[in-house]
Amino acid sequence: MLLKIKRVPTVVSNYQKDETVEEGGCGRNCLSKCCINGARLPLYTCKNLDKFVGEKLESPVTFLESLVLGEWEDRFQRGLFRYDVTACETKVIPGKYGFIAQLNEGRHLKKRPTEFRVDKVLQPFDGNKFNFTKVGQEELLFQFEASNNDDDSELQFLPSIPLDADNSPSVVAINVSPIEYGHVLLIPRVLDCLPQRIDHKSLLLALQMAAEAANPYFRLGYNSLGAFATINHLHFQAYYFAMQFPIEKASSLKINTTNNGVKISKLLNYPVRGLLFEGGNSINDLSDTVSDASVCLQNNNIPFNILISDSGKQIFLLPQCYAEKQALGEVSSKLLDTQVNPAVWEMSGHMVLKRKEDYEGASEEKAWRLLAEVSLSEERFKEVNTMIFEAIGLSSHEEEEGEELEEQSSMNGGSFIRVHCPSVKEEAVSN
Repeated sequence: MLLKIKRVPTVVSNYQKDETVEEGGCGRNCLSKCCINGARLPLYTCKNLDKFVGEKLESPVTFLESLVLGEWEDRFQRGLFRYDVTACETKVIPGKYGFIAQLNEGRHLKKRPTEFRVDKVLQPFDGNKFNFTKVGQEELLFQFEASNNDDDSELQFLPSIPLDADNSPSVVAINVSPIEYGHVLLIPRVLDCLPQRIDHKSLLLALQMAAEAANPYFRLGYNSLGAFATINHLHFQAYYFAMQFPIEKASSLKINTTNNGVKISKLLNYPVRGLLFEGGNSINDLSDTVSDASVCLQNNNIPFNILISDSGKQIFLLPQCYAEKQALGEVSSKLLDTQVNPAVWEMSGHMVLKRKEDYEGASEEKAWRLLAEVSLSEERFKEVNTMIFEAIGLSSHEEEEGEELEEQSSMNGGSFIRVHCPSVKEEAVSN
């Protein structure tokens, strides 16, 4: 049965249009063949990070952080964003879990809803629809890659390098509808026009960016098709938020450990059922294990979201079914009226609300109710876990009673602080 839902798509680029087809000869600086010749961007090459994932990185403000925020602020000053996200109200919802609510009326578009197919996680790339080769080059911040040299221990930054159409670059771009200050998109191998699906190389790149940022408050997220990805062109989202997410504070129960040291646990006492991956002998071990699990979900047509947390040392894998329930008419009109699309950030406890009435009336009970609708049932979650553990060659039987619960509190809690770094661009370029 074909399942579709209607929703207003999030606008991530100023060149995103309702039309499904754009005719050639755009007359602007995009990334398509008509404009790519002569295009240049800074290139950031991070150091080789194939080390113990648990290694502590000491860095006050990393070069990558100053570069991201400096370039982002530059685009903010140039008026490229649809609204001023720093003016959005944010509060911690009273209660045990500390869900975070943001009033983001700028994301509430009075536009005709678009139909999205939600019963097929793997869909082919369609060049006629909006994709990231159609963004304006002014929305791009820099190229990002990891060194392939085992001896490289230092980053490299080149302020202006041609975009190589024959060797598709990975780029960092702004999201013009930001959730937080510094909200960016990581688009792996952008010119290869990869559909929104996890592969080993791309997830490793996202982990390398998280590790290179060396800031536990910089997270990357991924939404599959069917789990509220808007654009079928491979991308991750990322932003800074100087506070622990509720999911990062949730307790967990260890299920198993891989031969290369990756510990896999299930979340406890949290409204969304999910798995936590951490550890491993190297960042590649952690990335490969989560990639194998994600590919398993994709191949079995199970929508999911990924949160990369704690500088790449923790990865939450969250299968979900909200869009399917919505398509089947199983979600209450009260929840649908909020127009909240529960993607990775909402599932992590950062609730982006588009109506003032929802923000003012936000409560822990309401947040829990929404996320409980997103989660798989206990029975279905066990079935999915069995698939995942078979795919990575492990048993899904939980540890015997007596295994201590792990508290995921690697970051210090605290009050909400919006990251703001308006004058670091010059510092980033001059360092």
